[in-house]
Amino acid sequence: MILINLLPHREEKRRLRKQAFFVGLGMAAIAGLVLVALWYAGLEQMISAQQGRNDTLSAAIVKLEDEIKDVADLRSEIEALKSRQKAVENLQTDRNIPVYLLNELVKQTPEGVYLKQLRQDGNFVLVTGYAQTNERVSEFLRNTAYSSTWLERPDLQEIKAISMAVGEKKDPRKIFEFSIRLGIKRPAQADEAASGASRPASAPKASAN
Repeated sequence: MILINLLPHREEKRRLRKQAFFVGLGMAAIAGLVLVALWYAGLEQMISAQQGRNDTLSAAIVKLEDEIKDVADLRSEIEALKSRQKAVENLQTDRNIPVYLLNELVKQTPEGVYLKQLRQDGNFVLVTGYAQTNERVSEFLRNTAYSSTWLERPDLQEIKAISMAVGEKKDPRKIFEFSIRLGIKRPAQADEAASGASRPASAPKASAN
């Protein structure tokens, strides 16, 4: 028996293809949305993780800044303590300087020189006195310039010849009244000068006969 299909089969095939196309398009759209959702979720997770790291870094920075501030405050306190310690040491040293100064003047004043007055002004002292000759004053200047542990940079301010008065009569002999300005060495300088002066000189070589 022969069967004859009288239905519009071309239109049916076209409808089926169209339906399959829309189904495929829908599936592609759903797959795209799923991929976008997965990418967005991954991106959000990465952002959240990075934000967590940023928060950790910010907390560490704040803590470090506090520690740096504490260190700076501690350094300021240490510097203040050092300054106070230096001031106390300077006071103690300055209190002993007059003793060293008088002892040094006694040591460096040559015979024939008589000191009349001392006046200290900071790191300098003005010495006035009398000398039998100009040579005695020169010797005093040399001693304080090259041989003194506590005195330095002598500067002759004034020297003049005067007559000595003995009772109601004037002695015809002349003496010299002088005024010298001397620098006072600080303890560190004095220690260096003392160590240099106490260092033994090298012995001269014996000559061959």
